[in-house]
Amino acid sequence: MTFTPPPASAAWSHSDARSGFEVAYFERLGNGLRIEGCTTAIELGETWIVEYRIALAPDWSTRAARITSRTRSGQRSIKLETDGTAHWLVNGAPAPHLDGCLDIDLESSAMTNAFPIHRLNLSVGANSPAPAAYIRATDLTVDRLEQHYRRIPDSDGHHRYEYAAPTFDFTGTLIYDASGLVLNYPGIATRAG
Repeated sequence: MTFTPPPASAAWSHSDARSGFEVAYFERLGNGLRIEGCTTAIELGETWIVEYRIALAPDWSTRAARITSRTRSGQRSIKLETDGTAHWLVNGAPAPHLDGCLDIDLESSAMTNAFPIHRLNLSVGANSPAPAAYIRATDLTVDRLEQHYRRIPDSDGHHRYEYAAPTFDFTGTLIYDASGLVLNYPGIATRAG
């Protein structure tokens, strides 16, 4: 499957789980893609802002990320880097619990669910695990998140994937546009622009 290039920018409105908004900017580089964005939200009475700068390889696997979070209790930053063979450093320290992860998944972001879709390039009916380095919005804790994607038949010109994250007891159908960006993430976010 071939995706169209991402737009210069995209936005999502968060729903159900939190109230908020996300904006991301995409810049194609000779050796991949740079994505910069920000999410602001209120969840369970707490407000937060998460800013991100992510460098991707040409196959959309994550190479590096700088994440900054701001809450009432202050500001935090974290830097993740990978050697390209699924071994990670978090703030310069080895993170063996992330071995095998090729993507990051920001709790605050609908956009990061585009990474495995591009990287896996699944045909209809195919499925694959896609473990990710999962970064929490408020404290920037980094855990391993087991995820699974299965491509199902397209409808209305949109790509569809059955998605499962057993840690959160979550399953749902994610809908993507022609560029492989999320249009609808049930209970989490919908594309706003």
